Amino acid sequence: MNTTTSYFLEVPGARLHYEITGKGPWLLLLQGGDGDADGTKGIAGSLKEHFTIISYDRRGLSQSSLTSPSEELTLRVHTDDIHHLLLHLTTEPVYIFGTSIGALLGIDFLVRYPQQVRLLVAHEPPLTQFLDKTAAIKAAEQQEEIENAFQQGSIAEAMQKFVALAGLNFKDKEPDAEFPMPTPQRTANLAFFLQNDAPSVRKYRLNPVELQQVADKIFLAAGATSGENLAHQCTISIAEFLKKEITIFPGGHNGFITHPKAFAMLLATFLLSKPLGIDTNANG
Repeated sequence: MNTTTSYFLEVPGARLHYEITGKGPWLLLLQGGDGDADGTKGIAGSLKEHFTIISYDRRGLSQSSLTSPSEELTLRVHTDDIHHLLLHLTTEPVYIFGTSIGALLGIDFLVRYPQQVRLLVAHEPPLTQFLDKTAAIKAAEQQEEIENAFQQGSIAEAMQKFVALAGLNFKDKEPDAEFPMPTPQRTANLAFFLQNDAPSVRKYRLNPVELQQVADKIFLAAGATSGENLAHQCTISIAEFLKKEITIFPGGHNGFITHPKAFAMLLATFLLSKPLGIDTNANG
């Protein structure tokens, strides 16, 4: 499947828009921040030669509309959406790559629905619960500052603080890397993220024992230039807890956007090298 085909799926409380492209085993891409299905098109262009790519708009973003807007939007609501989406598409476990909040969703999904996951690559998940007490308190304060700036009516200030906390750098990039342009839809997505998903990330906690039980399916990743940033430090703390190594990817927290070709090449090589067995005839 060289073209990208769009679909919709009704799930409890929402109507999800999702896209499929490529050939090979299933690979679900989970975007960070306010990113929608277009957010990982840069790496999907290279990955589709090896995998059948699934990407989607999280509920409330872009073409994924809410049908029960009064429901509290927690990360577990999102991972239930992933469960329904994958159950709709396949009975086989899938590869998952998630970045930032997408990595956090991938971890929660793996803990709750391990039978649907073949392997998860979690790139800089902002999971603060394994930080030391001082760092965790500081992280919560910084996250609340972003949310408060938004609540006071300043999306621009909130975004500025968010960029600083995440350490996003758009100057260090591949020569032909393309960045998404500002649009009214992106502004709406950002507002929805700051109102709903950002607080859910800050409040999220998981059961450490349950995380250890699925550790064999988790591979942690971090950016080469994001070492001082919160999500990178969170990744280090998770790795120390699970006694796992971290794979370093090109760029920083947003390396999948700034270095899409190198990022996708490393991700494909990494997934294809794992001794889990891949049926090259699957899904086309």
